[in-house]
Amino acid sequence: MELAEVQTLMDDLYGVADRERGMPSTVAWLCEEVGELAQAVRKGTPEQQLHELGDVLAWLASLANQLDLSLDDAMARYVENPP
Repeated sequence: MELAEVQTLMDDLYGVADRERGMPSTVAWLCEEVGELAQAVRKGTPEQQLHELGDVLAWLASLANQLDLSLDDAMARYVENPP
């Protein structure tokens, strides 16, 4: 699945609810999921790690959608001029 497809899927599934929730709450949820990913990396199984990676990506896509920005565009700098 391409990043644009991830954003479209998240918008189709949760876009209305995500916009009603708002960006501050979305950022809070994203941070919580990053914490869960960190815990899974330290102590979890590969299945738990994969689950948490998906959650982080889903919340990141939701935030990008609310900002009306493209994750593909965000990653372009890593192709064109990596930091």
